[in-house]
Amino acid sequence: MANVRKTYLVIICLLFSLFVQAQNQTKKMEKATFGGGCFWCVEAIFQELEGVSTVISGYAGGHTENPRYVEVCKGYTGHAEVVQITFDPSVITFKELLEVFFKTHDPTSLNRQGADTGTQYRSIVLYHSEEQKKQTEEYIDQLDNSGTYRKLIVTEVSPLKIFYEAEAGHQDYFANNKGKQPYCSFVIQPKLTKFQKAFSEKLKKK
Repeated sequence: MANVRKTYLVIICLLFSLFVQAQNQTKKMEKATFGGGCFWCVEAIFQELEGVSTVISGYAGGHTENPRYVEVCKGYTGHAEVVQITFDPSVITFKELLEVFFKTHDPTSLNRQGADTGTQYRSIVLYHSEEQKKQTEEYIDQLDNSGTYRKLIVTEVSPLKIFYEAEAGHQDYFANNKGKQPYCSFVIQPKLTKFQKAFSEKLKKK
């Protein structure tokens, strides 16, 4: 009987230890939410980064509850197409994510990225904390003062109020549709290739 009790105690201690480890790992992860044109492009880029665990396409920054893609595309809801990134700040920092974000779209173009036009394609950072807000505003000031762009940055910086996950067909879009959809071949792939060359040291090992 004593041995059985000891076995139970060992199992309980082991389970508790695993639970604590899981909790600690969860606490380490943070979220960032960006919009920089079509979310298919933005998703494909951030999925490549070491330290990023998930990238979910969705809608945020608008006034309509439970928006649908067709409504967002027509500009009826005020939402932007965005991605919500879960990342490990011990591997990749929020500032590093900002660097990737600003270098992989045109933050000086108002409500437009390439041929995609409308407020749903606006450049936007939806911050999850005051620290993210501070870092974003400082980074924008730094870029504006450096003359990196010929025009001033128009990226919206707003608090994230609610994030709506997009429909299943919009998740992992490039991975599921490359070679099938022209948009993947003519828009996403060239952008992704350029990003991979510029940030090769930050990519996941394959």
